[in-house]
Amino acid sequence: MVHRHAVTGRRAALTALGALVATGLPAAAAADPTPAAGALPTASQTLGADRPSAPVLRALERDLGLTPAQASRRLVNEAEAGTRAGRLRNLLGDRFAGAWLRGTTSQELVVATTDTADVAAIKAQGAKAAVVKKSLRDLNAAKAKLDAAAARVSTRDTPLWYVDVPANRVVVQAGNKAAAAAFVKAAGLDGKSVGVKVTANRPRLMADITGGDAYYIDGTARCSVGFSVTKGEQAGFASAGHCGKQGAKTTGFDKAEQGTFQASTFPGKDMSWVAVNDKWTATPNVKGEGEQKVQVTGSVQALVGAAVCRSGSTTGWHCGKVEQHDTSVSYAEGKVDGLTQTTVCAEPGDSGGPYVAGVQAQGVTSGGTGDCKSGGTTFFQPINPLLSEFDLTLKTAEADSPAPAPQDNAVAQPWAAGRVYEAGATVSHAGVRYQCLQTHQAQGVWAPTRTPALWQRV
Repeated sequence: MVHRHAVTGRRAALTALGALVATGLPAAAAADPTPAAGALPTASQTLGADRPSAPVLRALERDLGLTPAQASRRLVNEAEAGTRAGRLRNLLGDRFAGAWLRGTTSQELVVATTDTADVAAIKAQGAKAAVVKKSLRDLNAAKAKLDAAAARVSTRDTPLWYVDVPANRVVVQAGNKAAAAAFVKAAGLDGKSVGVKVTANRPRLMADITGGDAYYIDGTARCSVGFSVTKGEQAGFASAGHCGKQGAKTTGFDKAEQGTFQASTFPGKDMSWVAVNDKWTATPNVKGEGEQKVQVTGSVQALVGAAVCRSGSTTGWHCGKVEQHDTSVSYAEGKVDGLTQTTVCAEPGDSGGPYVAGVQAQGVTSGGTGDCKSGGTTFFQPINPLLSEFDLTLKTAEADSPAPAPQDNAVAQPWAAGRVYEAGATVSHAGVRYQCLQTHQAQGVWAPTRTPALWQRV
């Protein structure tokens, strides 16, 4: 039973959120992102979506069939929508059932809830409301049961499972219905509540064992550099875990001595990082089409439906859309959890290469199906868990500022540059508490007081 005062309090909170449209972000993603003089930067300005590089725009036009104006508008819309979705996630709490983008220019943000009382607040933020039966927490709990079952039973014929947020269900991809039913039963789930996709496609790793820039592992295998990173004063780059084991030696695209794998995790996760020698310099650049460079400014996670582009040493620069986060893939070499599924194509040798949404780093290529002639599906290891796992700092184009002095706060930890924050995390900064709106690694110039795109005062 919900007490009357609890309902009243929640409705007041919903009304308050509606008022934020006038004082914070625009009510619709299509609104002009340029703020008035002296105003805080908009989400698109914070994330660099209002100043996209030519390689990103051209690839979006080619791969998503957009005009130049549509490509530019899409990037702005996606940046603004991410912040609005974050505010609603924080407000709805356990009733939140996911958010995704629709439309040629991602002009429509859809936010799902399990309670019709939330519809007004969702609409007040310029989003379309979807009332569903299961919360995102419920769906994640169901997927966790599949994850646990995968440790006990073979997933040879059920190589992929994930939460389909727009469909409000968990989906299992299998070679046949019988294999899917057996896997679902082993997880203790109701077969009617799990979607099944039957296909002969089986994800494979994208390493070229016959073998942005290419690099070579122990003189044989070839992969692609992901993103430049640092650990203290040591420079290096992030890549896929299946590309090389800890201690393996690498040479660069020109076969010059380059570095050594410092850490590598595969299977389970698909992440690694290589420390390079002093002949190599870490830069914020990702190789776009025609040798042009895309400069990365951060690592804010994109929403489902957002455009994403990938660079690789085999197939170069290609774009597509984010389909699902937190996907589990059972490769022949082992199971990997927490991958993001996309419609971008890739081929062997592209493994480890970077994915970007606008100028925000997203992850490194893990594997997929198909190729860049007929099209395909790819999966990437998200960059933020990789940075957190190995205590790395992403190299960005933004100038770093000193980390803020610690603030005394009995509830929230002080905000700090270089730390990875998940959506919903609470920090203190300058004596004020803030809640994270979008998962990202904090940059020195992204203090909560200046980035309403990423932090909400609470």
